[in-house]
Amino acid sequence: MKSTQKFTAIIEREGDGYLSLYPELDIASQGDNIEEARRNPIEALELFFETADPSEVKNRLHTNY
Repeated sequence: MKSTQKFTAIIEREGDGYLSLYPELDIASQGDNIEEARRNPIEALELFFETADPSEVKNRLHTNY
């Protein structure tokens, strides 16, 4: 059974594009528009959770946001 967790996405304009930051995990991505900035990090987040050691997840997971 898969578990579901919600994360905060902070999306800001940066130059000609948009930056998205997921502060709970210190993961960032970018896109040409807001939708891309929201969608692009999904693969990075999935890959992180699939490959990271549980101790790495615990060390990077900031829950005070």
